[in-house]
Amino acid sequence: MSVSDPKLVDLRARVAHIEGEAARAHSVLPFGVPELDRRLPGGGLARGSLHEVAGGGNSTVDGAAAACFAAGIAARLPGQVLWCMTEADAFAPGLEQAGLPPDRVIYVEAGDNKTVLASMEEGLRHGGLAAVVGEVAQMSMTASRRLHLAAKGTGTMGIAIRRWRRQADASDFGLPTASATRWRISVVPSAPLPVPGVGRARWLIELVRARAGECLNIELDACDRGGRLGVPKDAAADGKRVFG
Repeated sequence: MSVSDPKLVDLRARVAHIEGEAARAHSVLPFGVPELDRRLPGGGLARGSLHEVAGGGNSTVDGAAAACFAAGIAARLPGQVLWCMTEADAFAPGLEQAGLPPDRVIYVEAGDNKTVLASMEEGLRHGGLAAVVGEVAQMSMTASRRLHLAAKGTGTMGIAIRRWRRQADASDFGLPTASATRWRISVVPSAPLPVPGVGRARWLIELVRARAGECLNIELDACDRGGRLGVPKDAAADGKRVFG
C-alpha cells in the first residue's frame, strides 16, 4: 500500500484525532508572576485543559479563597463564564472583587454532583465560552478525562473547584485525575496597614501538581479587580515568599 493511499491517509487522520493531535494548539494564560509561571509548562495555565482548585483547609474562608482564585483566572479570559454548582450560594460581589462581574457569569444550579459534571462537559464542548467552572465534590479519573478531552477539543478552559459539604466527601482528593494542574488555596495574614483598616487579602498558593511542570508553594496577594495576583512587597523584601 502506498503512503499516499487515501485509505492510509484517512486512517492516520483518525488515529491522530483519537490521540488528540488533530486538536488545534492552544495557548497558555500566564499569571504574570515569574516565580509561578516558570513552574508551569509553556509559562502559564493551558487554556484547552482541565484544572483543579481546592481550599487548603476545611474552613469556609479557604473555600471562598479557592473560588476567588478560580474567578480571577476566568476573569482574565475574554467572554462569558459558565459556573455550575449544586447550591446557589456563590457570592457574586466576592467574585466581582476577583475580577469577574455578574454580567459575565452564567450560573447553572444542578441537582447533584453528576449533573454538575455533565453540565461542565456540555459547556466545554460548546466552544463559545471563556471558561467553564464547576463546584464538584467527587471527580473520578473517567469524569476528569471526559472534561479534559472536551476542553482540549474546543480550547475552553475548565476549572473544577473541589468543594465538600462533609469531610468524608474529600476522600478522593489526591487520587489521580486527568487535570493538567492541581491547586490548594489558603488564607494567610495580610500585611499590616500604617493606618487602621483592612488590607488586601493574601493567599498561600500551593501548586500541588503540574503535568510536565514543577510544584510550588508561594505567598501572594489575592486577585484584584483585574483578576491578577499581586507580589507582596514585604514578603519579597525578606525573601520568604517562595517555599518550594
